[in-house]
Amino acid sequence: MHSWKVCNNKKEINIIINVKITYYMVNKSFEFKIGVIGLGYVGSPLACLFSKKYDTWGYDINATKVAKLASGQMPDNKHIAKALNQGLKLTSNIDDLKQCNVYIIAVPTPVNKSNKPDISCVRNATTAVGKILKEGDIVIYESTVYPGLTEEVCAPLLAATSGLKLNQNFYVGFSPERINPGDTIHTIENIVKVTSGSTPEAAEIIDSLYASVLTHGTHKAKSIRIAEACKLMENCQRDVQIAFFNEMEKIFDKMNISIEDVTAAASTKWNFVPATPGLVGGHCIAVDPYYLINKAQEVDVVPSLLSTAREVNEQMAVWMAGKIKSACDNRKFKAPETKVLILGFSFKPDSDDIRNTKVADLYINLVGTGYKTTLYDPLVDKDEVKAEYGIKVVDDPEVLNKMYDIVVIGTHHKIFDSLNMSKILNEKGFMCDIYGIHKAKA
Repeated sequence: MHSWKVCNNKKEINIIINVKITYYMVNKSFEFKIGVIGLGYVGSPLACLFSKKYDTWGYDINATKVAKLASGQMPDNKHIAKALNQGLKLTSNIDDLKQCNVYIIAVPTPVNKSNKPDISCVRNATTAVGKILKEGDIVIYESTVYPGLTEEVCAPLLAATSGLKLNQNFYVGFSPERINPGDTIHTIENIVKVTSGSTPEAAEIIDSLYASVLTHGTHKAKSIRIAEACKLMENCQRDVQIAFFNEMEKIFDKMNISIEDVTAAASTKWNFVPATPGLVGGHCIAVDPYYLINKAQEVDVVPSLLSTAREVNEQMAVWMAGKIKSACDNRKFKAPETKVLILGFSFKPDSDDIRNTKVADLYINLVGTGYKTTLYDPLVDKDEVKAEYGIKVVDDPEVLNKMYDIVVIGTHHKIFDSLNMSKILNEKGFMCDIYGIHKAKA
């Protein structure tokens, strides 16, 4: 026999109702129907993952891109093709997602020319979802943002667009993306996912959703702001670490000391954390620190370390170009006749991702010096590079049968590890390789 309590308190009634709804949802009576907003490097594998278990729609504002994904014309389209066969649906019409009850927003969050956060894509995606938002729906953000944006900007925009009330009619959450493009080990299924929600009940539902498709579990953050902040901390730490090694590279280079040899020696200590110098580009490590830097300044904190790390890493391409010019001058190489081969254009190893690649800066600096510079990268889409940067990239391995005065490792693709540099370098030629995969000629 059940005993029922008469409730005269409106707040108490709402708590009881929410508990009942949450119990209903957590106990799988709630049928998840997923809509993924944005089909880029994050959204595409996310949509594929959820389609294994749930009715899933993938949406992108770019109709041409959607058509190419659906027809198998995009690079590395195997996972999409498999997902389409198992039920994934793709569209560029947001109205097709009206039947969904969970919306996951995974759109770009770049910075502008002044390195200020550009959240226009998040705003636009939020407005689009707000127009189709229904009673009981959940909106989860995966786009990297500064702490507070989900609840202070996105949630009010959803409410204003839909006419619904946060935590009464709809809920929000944040789960930072941790996808590492090109990484076949740390895939979306094989990483711990941080989750959060606007209420404890919503947090539980969101966590259970991700946990149902992941193999390495989840970590339920205590708040949305904590989940937002953790992604920024992860990438800021990496940025600072690389900046440290880039600065060490500059110092040791002046002393004619190999940083690879120093790192090998230092790594014998139990608490030393090794890394390699390099060009820091891409959509995360080279961008996310600015989101935290700008937010820190808003709350009257001077983020000196983060700002310095960004400055060090931003200058690395210019430093490499200067190092090459100095070596050329020492060898009496004349700019118009000097032939340079840059190996790799993507911002990270073994990836076709060209977003914010600093190899572009290196190339521009070398061309500006007057060197005859060739870019070789068989992994990237040369048409995309041309459209985005106005730079010609060669994908024909025939360029490796020619001789060059200078060979530069722009991106450490594994395919370059086995190259015999003696066959492509002139007798007086030299290498610039800050990654240490090849020993440069003195």
